[in-house]
Amino acid sequence: MKALNSRGMQAMVLLGAALLALPAVVHDTFVLRVLTEAIMWVGLAIAFDVIAGYTGYLNFGHGAFFGIGAYAIAILMMQGNLPFFLALPAGGLAAGVVAFIAGIPTLRLKGAYFAIATWALSRAIQQLALTMDMTGGPDGMRLTAFLNPQFFYYLMLITVGLTFIVLWYLLERAPFGLKLKAIREDEEGAKALGLNPTKLKMQAFILSAVPTGLLGGIYAYWITFIDPSSTLGDLVSDQAVVMVVFGGMGTLFGPAIGALLIFAFKTIFWAYLSDFQLLYIIILGALIAVSVIFIPNGLWGTLVRKKHDEVRPEHEIVAVAAPEEGS
Repeated sequence: MKALNSRGMQAMVLLGAALLALPAVVHDTFVLRVLTEAIMWVGLAIAFDVIAGYTGYLNFGHGAFFGIGAYAIAILMMQGNLPFFLALPAGGLAAGVVAFIAGIPTLRLKGAYFAIATWALSRAIQQLALTMDMTGGPDGMRLTAFLNPQFFYYLMLITVGLTFIVLWYLLERAPFGLKLKAIREDEEGAKALGLNPTKLKMQAFILSAVPTGLLGGIYAYWITFIDPSSTLGDLVSDQAVVMVVFGGMGTLFGPAIGALLIFAFKTIFWAYLSDFQLLYIIILGALIAVSVIFIPNGLWGTLVRKKHDEVRPEHEIVAVAAPEEGS
């Protein structure tokens, strides 16, 4: 398992170096835009997995944090006249504050009740954005255009890369990740061991929301126009769920792989079948059902388990199979 993780990290380092060098050889603006959005979805998927995969709480309001970050940046830049880099931290901060406030009542719930509560939260925030003059209501907000695709590519890449490194350390190397997994497996048992599930779940919820808000802020400045349906709609949360479930919950590589594959499918689908929007939603739902039934651990989780079984020491297998003395 450790060898597999080590090879995975080496592959990620090489991939990161290749991505940093990519704009030097790729000058097509459309290709850079597609790559920028793909990187953004990787970030959204791994941030979603903090609360869903490691803690076991399926958050259908994940898209709300993305929209909060987008609107925070837009309001500060267009109405507060702040430069982008001064406004950007406010996107993550606003998302984190909302996560803290919303987490107080919602994290007391479990299972489907938590999922429904977070979905309702997302809808409430969307309706709020539709009615407030500050957000432009249903007409949305337009930001000053900054036409530099390389800038947004590198900004998205660096933000997602740093998010991955921080989450990898906290969830895979620090005790924090083990504590979250303990809550996921048996919350009452974790409490009996002296852990504080309420505090840990709140920390995970905020940790999931902050990078999502930052990515929402970058997206707003990049796309130059936001409205409640595009940034606060259900599609962000729905796609994040599919990416994480398909790639493998409770890992960091799984959501990244799932995000890239689902985004590639989405790009091809919208290029050739853009008139069939309902079909896209149906396919996403079917993909979740198929993943849960046939590969419940996701693509990466299934691969890791298979590799683990292949390299399992023979003496362990013999020890398990051998009968106890005196039996």
